[in-house]
Amino acid sequence: MVVRELTKSEYGVALELALSVFQKFEARDYSEEGIATFNRLIHDSKYQNEIRVYGAFDGEALVGQIATRSNGNHISLFFVDDRYQRQGIGKRLFALACADNPSGKISVHFSPYAVEIYSRLGFHATDNEQVSSGIRFTPMECILKDPDCPCTRSRCQRHGDCAACREHHKSKKNTVACERLVKMKSR
Repeated sequence: MVVRELTKSEYGVALELALSVFQKFEARDYSEEGIATFNRLIHDSKYQNEIRVYGAFDGEALVGQIATRSNGNHISLFFVDDRYQRQGIGKRLFALACADNPSGKISVHFSPYAVEIYSRLGFHATDNEQVSSGIRFTPMECILKDPDCPCTRSRCQRHGDCAACREHHKSKKNTVACERLVKMKSR
C-alpha cells in the first residue's frame, strides 16, 4: 500500500471515489438537495483548486483519499473504498494529511455516517448537528499530537497535546515534562 499526495491530474479519480463511497454509504442520510450539493461541490473547479488531496493505492488502484483545505486545517473529503475499510488506510491517510498541517489542530464537518471514524481519530464535536444546502454535518475538531513530545508518559491521554497537559497540571505541584526538560537544560 502506497500513501502519497496526489497530483492535480489525479484529482478526478479521487473525486469519483469520493462520490462512489458517498452514494453507497452516506446518501441515504441526505435529502435530494444534499446529494445534489455534494455532487456539485466535488465537480466544482474552484473547489478543486482549493483542496490538497492524498491517496492510498493498492498497486495502481486508488482505494482511499483524504482532501484538506484552508492550508491543511480542515478535512473536506475523506473516503475509503468499502472493500478496503477497517484496514488502517484511513489512519495512514489522516497521518499524512496531519504531517502537512502546521497549525496543531484540524477540523471537519462530519456526516452522520462518520461519527465512529472521526471519534477514533481523536475528534470531538464543537457544536450540534447542522444542515446547510441539504448537507447534514456536525462540526468537529482534533488537536494534533506533537510527535516530538518529550514526555515519557506516552500512554497518557494528553500525550503530545501540550496545551491539555499544561491545563491538567496547572493546579498540581508537579510540572509538565517539557517544562522540566527546559529547566534541566538551563542549569
